[in-house]
Amino acid sequence: MPEFSTKRRVKHAATDMFDLVADVEQYPKFVPLCEAMRVRSRTEKDQTAVIVAEMTVAYKMIRQTFTSRVTLDLPKLQIVVEYLDGPFSRMQNRWTFVPKGEAPADRLCDVEFFIEYEFKSRTFAMLMGAMFDTAFRRFAAAFEKRADYVYGKSAE
Repeated sequence: MPEFSTKRRVKHAATDMFDLVADVEQYPKFVPLCEAMRVRSRTEKDQTAVIVAEMTVAYKMIRQTFTSRVTLDLPKLQIVVEYLDGPFSRMQNRWTFVPKGEAPADRLCDVEFFIEYEFKSRTFAMLMGAMFDTAFRRFAAAFEKRADYVYGKSAE
């Protein structure tokens, strides 16, 4: 099963990066291949929220929509995405935000991203596989660039 993982140190607070990734409605503005995002439901308890969302990805003439359950666990600074329906037979991904400064509000953290997926169709997997790998490599950079835009770029 294809998988991709990356770890990046960014000059933003872990809680800011968590909030940025948790704001799924904004993804069409900056996430590679994300054409549309629709939140179908949202429940909250304590400092954890669960979102069911539909994401439409598009590349040239290909357009696919899939549904996921997104668990936003603020105390753990972790976001877990579980696949529910769409063109995959399996898909899950996880974001982890690790503060690296002296205090929780310091503007430095490690952002860890992991995804594994398998398409239902072998033909679709062959067609989209290499493109997905390229997109995931651009994915983390897109979130870092978005954080610089939303929170301001830190001075060196």
